[in-house]
Amino acid sequence: MATVSVNGAHVHYEKTGSGPALVLVHGTVSAGAAVNWGRTAPQFTPCRTVITPDLSGTDATVDDGGPLTAEGLAAQVIAVIEDAADGPVDLLGFSMGSTVAATVAALRPDLVQRLILVAGWAHTDGDEYLRSLFTLWQDLGTSDPASFGRAVAMTGFSRGFLNSIGREQFEALIPNIPPTPGTLRHIAYDLRVDIRPLLPRIEAPTLVIGGTRDITVPVEHSRALHAAIADSSYAEIDAGHVMLFEREDAFVKLVTDFIEAPATSGA
Repeated sequence: MATVSVNGAHVHYEKTGSGPALVLVHGTVSAGAAVNWGRTAPQFTPCRTVITPDLSGTDATVDDGGPLTAEGLAAQVIAVIEDAADGPVDLLGFSMGSTVAATVAALRPDLVQRLILVAGWAHTDGDEYLRSLFTLWQDLGTSDPASFGRAVAMTGFSRGFLNSIGREQFEALIPNIPPTPGTLRHIAYDLRVDIRPLLPRIEAPTLVIGGTRDITVPVEHSRALHAAIADSSYAEIDAGHVMLFEREDAFVKLVTDFIEAPATSGA
């Protein structure tokens, strides 16, 4: 366990494995990196030093409890990179974490060798579906925690995946993302975020990955990210939002092939 202080926040991170650094930035979840990356990170550790920060809003990181911003969360990732890595890293952001990772790459290109954005989006305002979904999460989180967990599980995975795992395993997913104050801070951030002005500043070779069955952040948002980032590469996985669980092998292969390729611009 390690902690770094930045702008009054004490940011926790884990560092495992060996080799070039790969930083994995989690999505909207108070339990932080452990929920998003606990199963997937070991797929990379034989050849990579995997660094997993817990951003403000997670249980492991302590801060003032104020509103979250892309720049503020990016500053936390930057501090972790500078504390834990020797030189530039490969940086991967999932969902909310994709907005943070993109901000890091835009503000500190010297720290990012390659960038991977998974199930991400650039802005919420203007997409009534996305705004309404996050608002529903927010409302359920304050009024009906059990229904909040069910709604997040339903939208986080494709219908085919949920049917394949059956009722018992589906019900076990529901407590994984409780509507803690930290989770609600993440959702409030999701409702406000707009990183469009930063995207033209990204210099790192970038891979954008969308989920064709994503009903949390529809795949059109990943396509729009790809279009907005010069020379980026693009791939889709036939899965829902949490594609790193649904199609773990396909996800790991896409990421591994990209980060092991020569560091040149995408196509």
